[in-house]
Amino acid sequence: MMENIIKNFPGQFDFEPVIENKEKLRSFSKIIVAGMGGSNLASELLKNYGNNYEIIIHRDYGLPSLNDSVLSQSLIIASSYSGNTEEVLDAFNLAISKSLNIAAISIGGRILKLAESSGAPYIRMPDTGVEPRLALGFSLRALMKLIGDEEGLKETKALSNLLDSDKSQKEGQFLAQSLEGYMPVIYSSLKNAAIACIWKIKFNETAKIPSFYNSFPELNHNEMTGFDINNATKDLSRNFKFIFLEDGEDGEKIKKRMTVTRKLFEDRGFAVLASELSGHSKWQKVFNSLLVADFASFYSAGFYGNEPEKVPMVEEFKNIIRESI
Repeated sequence: MMENIIKNFPGQFDFEPVIENKEKLRSFSKIIVAGMGGSNLASELLKNYGNNYEIIIHRDYGLPSLNDSVLSQSLIIASSYSGNTEEVLDAFNLAISKSLNIAAISIGGRILKLAESSGAPYIRMPDTGVEPRLALGFSLRALMKLIGDEEGLKETKALSNLLDSDKSQKEGQFLAQSLEGYMPVIYSSLKNAAIACIWKIKFNETAKIPSFYNSFPELNHNEMTGFDINNATKDLSRNFKFIFLEDGEDGEKIKKRMTVTRKLFEDRGFAVLASELSGHSKWQKVFNSLLVADFASFYSAGFYGNEPEKVPMVEEFKNIIRESI
């Protein structure tokens, strides 16, 4: 049951990744993570909150449009939770053909078979039967292990005892009740945009509802004007509700922008909810917030009578793609 999967999420940080074919790892100056969907969410978090690593995130076929000297100095990580992601397999095969510094992360599938047959380094994550977006702890620690982030591994290991699932569940349930009948729009500071994006994705995949995100200060220069409603446009906007991710460490100018934007929205009849990023460390703040998002999207799925875990439209799309080849 998905509710128990979310409650037990902190246990993922007890995962101790092991690099197979570790001797094949070469030194690197940049990191490229090739992955799609939930398989690449951890790289966004690592890019934003990691320990000063230069990370390029690639969500497409092939490899980034970089010259060969840059690619040759990079560690390319093929991240596919299932091991069968079409775009990631394409990236892996291209990297192998160019004799680049390539490694893989997966629970199995074709990507690990290719890694084994080519002798490339890889980490096999636990196959617990959960969807990729629910395996962020496993994915993040696997990435940290591959890039040698021992400090990050130590910091995230502590989360197995620090995250409070019960507290997050109560807040998530409250938010879900407040969002009934509305499409959530998630706003955060730019430095927390990766968290806001993952909130949005969880509402899309778990609740099966439209959801959107943006960040301050950019949204004050464009997006908010779309909600400056009048009688002719009010019906277009009436089903939106806003969640502001508030962080005590945001700059004072960003906090002021959030306060003013909230007032402008409320003056126009919109409801604005707040969810505080709280914790004693950056990673505790990140995953406290994402646990709230998991519970909020789970309870929202229940309200609409949607099955929360699987993503049938994605699978339907993949089947059509395969049949057309």
